[in-house]
This record gives sequence, C-alpha cells and structure tokens, in this order.
Amino acid sequence: MRAVAKLANVSIATVSRTINGILTVNDEYAARVWKAVKHLGYIPNTQARALVSGRSRLIGIIISDITNPFFPELIQSFEEEAINSNYEILIGSTAYDSRRMEICIDRILQRKVEGVAVMTFGIEEPLLDRLAAQNIPLVFIDVAPKGRAMSAIKVDYRAGISEAVLHLVALGHQRIAYIAGPEGLHSAEARKDAFLEALKTSKIKIPKSYTIQGDHTLEGGMAGMRSLLRSKVLPTAVMCSNDMTAIGVMHMAAEARLRVPEDISVIGFDDIHIARFTIPPLTTVRMSCQELAHAAFEAIRFNLEGGTKKKPGRLEVKTKLTVRRSTGVPGNPAHPRDLI
Repeated sequence: MRAVAKLANVSIATVSRTINGILTVNDEYAARVWKAVKHLGYIPNTQARALVSGRSRLIGIIISDITNPFFPELIQSFEEEAINSNYEILIGSTAYDSRRMEICIDRILQRKVEGVAVMTFGIEEPLLDRLAAQNIPLVFIDVAPKGRAMSAIKVDYRAGISEAVLHLVALGHQRIAYIAGPEGLHSAEARKDAFLEALKTSKIKIPKSYTIQGDHTLEGGMAGMRSLLRSKVLPTAVMCSNDMTAIGVMHMAAEARLRVPEDISVIGFDDIHIARFTIPPLTTVRMSCQELAHAAFEAIRFNLEGGTKKKPGRLEVKTKLTVRRSTGVPGNPAHPRDLI
C-alpha cells in the first residue's frame, strides 16, 4: 500500500479508502490509485482487509440444485450485481438435502458472510435461527419469516401461467395435463395453484390423472409423461412446473413417436437459456433471472447500507409467456400403444 501511495502521490489512507470502495474518495485520486495498483500488479488481501475493516463484503447465495441451468444463470446475474457494488459471493447448493443445507450454513457463519439470498425452499427452521441469531440480513423467494432484516421477493406466478393456459385454450386445447414440482415447495405449489385457477377461469375440467407430481428434473418430466401415456385418452397439451420437466416431457414424447407440437403441445416455466435451442424451441413462462437477482441483492444491500441506500420499492418479479414452436393446434394422434 505504501508503494501504491507513493506512485499515485496520495496518502496511504486514500489508497485504503479507494480499495475498500469508500465513495467519498476524490475521483481524480481514486483514478490515480487504481492506475498505480494496475501498474504494480497489486492484489489486495481480502482476508486481511476483513480483519482490519470488520467487514467481509461477502454475500451468500443458497440455491436448490446446481445441475438445473436456471440456478447457474441466477448465480451469474447475482454475481454481476455483487461485483458492481464491490462485493463477493459465496455459493451453496443444497440438492434439497437438509444435511447439505447445514453445511452451507456452517460455511456462511465461518466466512463471516454479511447477507444471504436464500434462493431455495424448505430451509429448516433451526438452521434459519442460526443465521437470524447473528442478525444476518436474509432475503427469500415468496415467503420470509418475520424479522427485522428479513425480506421476501414476490413472484407473480399467476400472470404468466394464466397467459399460458389462455394461449392453449385459444389454440383449441381442452385436454391439458400438468406436471408439478416437488411436493411441499412453496413455488411449486404456487405454480400448480395458478394453473388450476386458470383452468377454472376458462371453465375447463380435467381428470385427476392429468395432474402429475414431478420433481423439477429431466427424469421427473420423463416419468410424468410416461404416466400420461398410460391414460386411456391422451392429453393434447402438457404444461410443466419448470423447463427441465418440459424438456423431459419432450424427450419421452419423442420416444413414444409423438410429434411436438403436431401431436402434443408442451409449455415450460423459467425460460432457461437452452429452452430456445430445444427441438422444437420451447414455449415457456419467463421468470427473469436478472430481475430476481437484482431484487435479492438490493434487499440485502439496503439492510447493510441503509444509511446510504434508498429503500427498494416493492420486491416483485413479473412472469410472462414466451411463445415459441412447441405449442400448436390440437392434433388427434394415435395412442402410442397403437404405434408399437
């Protein structure tokens, strides 16, 4: 730091404030400091800085499943928000396992994380209490426990799912099946409820066998479609709780020699990047990773820097149907058993 200060012709204190992101540093001085840092190849020791400043500038993000493309896309957006504000992130993936969740909490506490975005569901209350006891700001999707530094991002599932059902009805579909997400997950239950409400609004009744329990995986989508193939009368459209499920449905439909969308239409939810590259490209309900990450980070940042930050408005993420080529007018396919 002394070498940087000497080269930049500023005080050591100015170097320290610049590197630690203090906004009161004169712009000209800050530019000279960063130029000197680059010239000298100086890499700040973040652990040493945390010991001196008392701040780790580390934000945790806990997700459900790192193998689901939605979550890496969410992490990338969240990290961009953090980097732009001079924070780092610590990632934990639970795989829906309480033991892995406990390990994530241990790492968060050990690394002195300043805030946590819980982008998963089903966190155990005792584990949550460990974070709350440290007064660590937390942000959740949909529902947050009561507390001073607790925030919840409201996702408007109904808007996009209602659009999706109306889209299918407008095409002429009446036999619409649904493959849900894991039982007990709030977001999965909310999506299912929105689907059933949209059917009711459109005055469409479906048999119970058309509602299948899934798990938000490719394999779950394949298993769900396999169950639907055992129906006496096939549905003409399948809506899914997420895109991974929908891709699994399309795969199983191809194995059964059903064409999408000529024989059966498919709709997903999330709009992950690969959804536009499936064959055919997947019609899906878009939930923006960028909007979700921005809302989560701003909620945490306000709790950390409330004195200098404007309180974020309503934490809400909209959903909207994106029509591609996996939906079309209802066909009248032969039952797969007739194709064997």
